[in-house]
Amino acid sequence: MAASTVSGLAGATLARRPAFSTGFTTGARVSARNPLLTRNLERNGRITCMTFPQDWLRRDLNVIGFGLIGWIAPSSVPAINGNSLTGLFFSSIGQELSHFPSPPALDSPFWLWLVTWHLGLFLALTFGQIGFKGRTEGYFDK
Repeated sequence: MAASTVSGLAGATLARRPAFSTGFTTGARVSARNPLLTRNLERNGRITCMTFPQDWLRRDLNVIGFGLIGWIAPSSVPAINGNSLTGLFFSSIGQELSHFPSPPALDSPFWLWLVTWHLGLFLALTFGQIGFKGRTEGYFDK
């Protein structure tokens, strides 16, 4: 295939070239122009934010285990007409699975037990995280 030329303004000839640069496909390196964006941000090969702590969750399996036990124990006390919240929730799951392809009705007690049980679980886990980490880091010491 012969190289073709393109006629420009006033009859000048221009060589045909690609409309965009292909430097990225040939392995060319590009460095950042703004040193504020990349200075001291790379840690273990990952770009991180220096002002935000990387271990912000401070995950501890003790909190999850004790929080789950701390919620299942009181929610298993038979306080609702001789039934426990956990028992009512699990039995409603079984009732809804008995007609599986169809979803639970909107007025089914399953939704009340689902929301109540999980709200209590998340509150127990949240307060457990606050209490456990507060005690280990000395927030409650005078």
